[in-house]
Amino acid sequence: MYKEKIEKILPSVQKPARYIGGEHGSVVKDKNKVSVRFAFCFPDTYDVGMSHLGMKILYGLKNAVEDYWCERVFQPEPDYEQKMREEGILLYGLESLEPIKDFDFIGFTLQYELSYTNVLNMLDLAGVPLHARDRKDLSPIVVGGGPCVCNPEPLADFFDLFILGEGEKVNLELMELYKAMKQKGAGKEEFLLSAAKIEGVYVPGFYDFEYNSDGTVRSCIPNRNGVPKSVKKRVIEDYDKVYYPDNFVVPFTKIVHDRAVVEVLRGCIRGCRFCQAGFIYRPFREKSIDTIKRNTEDLCKSTGYEEVSLSSLSTSDHTQINELLSELVDYTKEEQISLSLPSLRVDNFSEDVLEKISTVRKSGLTFAPEAGTQRLRDVINKNVSEEEIMRSCKIAFEGGYTSVKLYFMLGLPTETMEDIEGMADTAHKIIDLFYSIPKEKRGKGSVSVSISCATFVPKPFTPFEFEPQATRQEIIDKQEHLISCLKTRKIKASWHDYNVSLLEAALARGDRRLGAVIEEAWRRGCKMDSWDEYFKPDVWWRTFDDLDIDPEFYACRKRDYSEVFAWDHLDYMVSKSFFIRENKLAYQAKTTPNCKEKCSGCGIKKECGGVYCGGK
Repeated sequence: MYKEKIEKILPSVQKPARYIGGEHGSVVKDKNKVSVRFAFCFPDTYDVGMSHLGMKILYGLKNAVEDYWCERVFQPEPDYEQKMREEGILLYGLESLEPIKDFDFIGFTLQYELSYTNVLNMLDLAGVPLHARDRKDLSPIVVGGGPCVCNPEPLADFFDLFILGEGEKVNLELMELYKAMKQKGAGKEEFLLSAAKIEGVYVPGFYDFEYNSDGTVRSCIPNRNGVPKSVKKRVIEDYDKVYYPDNFVVPFTKIVHDRAVVEVLRGCIRGCRFCQAGFIYRPFREKSIDTIKRNTEDLCKSTGYEEVSLSSLSTSDHTQINELLSELVDYTKEEQISLSLPSLRVDNFSEDVLEKISTVRKSGLTFAPEAGTQRLRDVINKNVSEEEIMRSCKIAFEGGYTSVKLYFMLGLPTETMEDIEGMADTAHKIIDLFYSIPKEKRGKGSVSVSISCATFVPKPFTPFEFEPQATRQEIIDKQEHLISCLKTRKIKASWHDYNVSLLEAALARGDRRLGAVIEEAWRRGCKMDSWDEYFKPDVWWRTFDDLDIDPEFYACRKRDYSEVFAWDHLDYMVSKSFFIRENKLAYQAKTTPNCKEKCSGCGIKKECGGVYCGGK
């Protein structure tokens, strides 16, 4: 009956293959033979969610357990959602085509703040009460994970629990606990109390916030006995032996990143002061060449993909990158598979690396100087010099490349108009460099440089968590100045909508009071906020205003070192004292060596003894 209702509406919507399941590699089990069912929800469209590596890993991990069944769930496009609501079709898992409200877990991966209204929309579409307090039974348990969980407080009212850090072990521990509790007939409160004792599990309902008269956080205190005052993230220690799927679900329809993906390392040694991922994913760990090669061969054989991408925060930081590429290029050339490395760094980009990736595919190269002058690069601890940028571009041009994309940020702490001029100067020098190379030794055709500018968003668990976001007018002034500095059509500049950055910053550094704003914005029609065509900034700002909450209080306010943050009770193993020290060094434009050069005392080393982070 339910399947028939779904089939009835499919011909009237775009890309119906998103909603039918049955793809190669998908896992279908007998629901009568499984003890725990998990709906893995990606709060964005199928095309985006199916490209997400974390979903692929946890989907395979859970389904590898015989009596667990994990199904995939995505935010439907508006045309399909409308039909679902008209026909009374509740949100369902793609493997069984059954409503997820009857599952044991409904899990969301929280990858970016602008997906928050989609979380509420998906719960509503599933027929599940939005607020955790209104879900009295043991199931479904609504759980969140992913990078945004480093400050989950804006969503705390809607979730039963959050998983901090890496999920491979803690997910299975949580499901094992649930299975035991379910078998003995335990209630939700008993399950959550036991779950809160698992390292990496945070139950927001067991903590109360108090606020000062100026609106800042006074304290966060447990309201149950036996609940830890601070919840520490989970870390996979032996990363070379961690579970990795040997098969992916291969979609019927094209997705954003339609290829095999192999994760080569986790964490980052660099310590860029603006970069949340670089700190919350510490410590640095890498896979061996043999493991990476085996993962690559398994996925290419099982999926039939003709492109494989090496995934990490900085692939070229792998200690054996040249040997790794030699091994992989031999295999990919023989099998006629394209090899891509999306995370290369300017300061270790070499002719050897270029030669190896060019043997298969040649396309534009992307570098991220982040700032236009060396002074500002030192402020943000981006240990990259202009000489290294030019050296890398020269290698690329002599290797046949003619297109370079440069990523910068606007509104960084201490930024001046001279730093903006430096962006244009860098681009012009790259153009001049191209034409300084003899024609017979450079790529054919004309050179082009694109400058992509994102507004700096101060994020939790970074040395810049204390910093204000630049105001709208400050960003506009800097954008206009950059355009005035560009003297050739061979350079093009683009930037993000400031409304998006302001909302992202408010949600990223917000507290529980923002839950009411998110819910009301959703009720007023906000969803799919990360998509330009659906984003409604005017509705968001009216909602903030009507609820008497100022987004700039969260986004654009300088914060004292002594202020209590909404995320201070969550332990990502990098100390606040380290962030304060790094913030002070930023204002002195002093850099900090990377982890392999010298341990900076961030706090990770006391947990791993320097074994995993490279500390000495």
